[in-house]
Amino acid sequence: MVAAVNGARDRSVQTEITAPSRSPLRPERPCPAARSATLSARTNRISDQPRQPPEVLVDEITRLFASYDRGTLSRRHLLQALGLAVVGAPLARAFGQGRCAGRDADTSAACGKVPFKAPFEPTGWKTVLLDHFTMQVTDPEREAAFYNAFLGWKVRSNDANGIYMDIGDWGGVKIRGGYVNTGGGRAGGGFRGGRGGAPGDSAGGGRGGGRAGGGGGGRAADTTNAANRFPPVCTTPRAVGVANGGTTWDGFCWGIEPWDTAKVEAALKARGLNPVADHSGDDFRSFHIKDPDGMNLWVSNGNKKNRRRTPANGKLNVELPFASTGYKTVYLDHISFRCTSYKETVAFYEALLGWKGLGDEGSQNETEIAPEIGGLLIRGGNATSPDFTMPPVRSASMDHISFGITPFDPDAVAAELCKRGLSTQVDTGSIASSPASEKDIHTATYKSYHTRTPNNFNLQFSSKVTPTKKK
Repeated sequence: MVAAVNGARDRSVQTEITAPSRSPLRPERPCPAARSATLSARTNRISDQPRQPPEVLVDEITRLFASYDRGTLSRRHLLQALGLAVVGAPLARAFGQGRCAGRDADTSAACGKVPFKAPFEPTGWKTVLLDHFTMQVTDPEREAAFYNAFLGWKVRSNDANGIYMDIGDWGGVKIRGGYVNTGGGRAGGGFRGGRGGAPGDSAGGGRGGGRAGGGGGGRAADTTNAANRFPPVCTTPRAVGVANGGTTWDGFCWGIEPWDTAKVEAALKARGLNPVADHSGDDFRSFHIKDPDGMNLWVSNGNKKNRRRTPANGKLNVELPFASTGYKTVYLDHISFRCTSYKETVAFYEALLGWKGLGDEGSQNETEIAPEIGGLLIRGGNATSPDFTMPPVRSASMDHISFGITPFDPDAVAAELCKRGLSTQVDTGSIASSPASEKDIHTATYKSYHTRTPNNFNLQFSSKVTPTKKK
């Protein structure tokens, strides 16, 4: 699918829908007596249950949360299922950003760190541009208005095919409607009625520490004393999200070099990728393919010289949800890319687009797209583990995305979030063993927050504005 950035020529392509990002769970705590009785009963029920391998546990928990978000699983049944699922695995392992984080000495097969070989002869291509993401939501106008007011994204076009927005001067996103949250879900977790993410939850936690992967999202060091709590308790009424709203980021388009239309098509065909031409206008050329899990992927001739050459002056049909923050989105910090077999996916993108895995942690690999663009955390099942079983249906999702913004001052950003009624989740990428300074957003090397969009996407934004600079 091509988002026509220099004119009205644009087309809508229906794509397969992946599960929306899941909302973090913060169940109310029962009283001590009830907890004791529940635990005793649960222990009796599951004492004879076999202990499940880590990969199976994580995949099952991911599936449970996805079902809960779609409204096909009740809160009570989710709690019951989680009580069974986590038996045999520490909670941090079940929910952590990297299941092997902090276990560098672990050479077990479950945390095997040997990467996969290339699935085909490398193309020799270099990724030079994030052309655009594709996104499907319940209410595209409200989602676009949020990104315009909060992150400064500009509307380039708005028509029956969708809303195309510029992400700074270096990327774009095509937002289309039609997402249906079946079963009666909830309003966005960053809005009224929702909840922020918990540290280490892949839906609410974020980056994980270190270039080779790491733990879940960290909080400020001291939250036990109300006078020292950060961020402070916010009394602003929570913003109202889209009723039963949902979001899926279901594809991306990357500009590559060198480009020769005939040669690119031939190279894709030679590697069995079945390219479909998706050109637009006289000068934009692209091919649509699928990655190993069916994620929509386009390669294009886009670069900074031939894309977004004219001002973005499109209009929305709704008012902005709040006053502009004045933030500028300047970098793709990371995409949290969840897939079936992360080693296979890393090897695929390395061979096809010239991406570079920076370190295999055993359950994920922090992958560089290009220094000037940003990267991903590609995570999922470890196919070298003896416990791994390829599911009958494969899938991939971008469960959250982090954008580097400027200016970024932890106190000022927290105040702006509160003023607008948005949830605030601190994420420093720390793990339990990290020093206190790395758990406090004021002193941590990595500084970021999570919030929720009107259609319930887990949006992360950070101080990381270049490959090495964490402002």
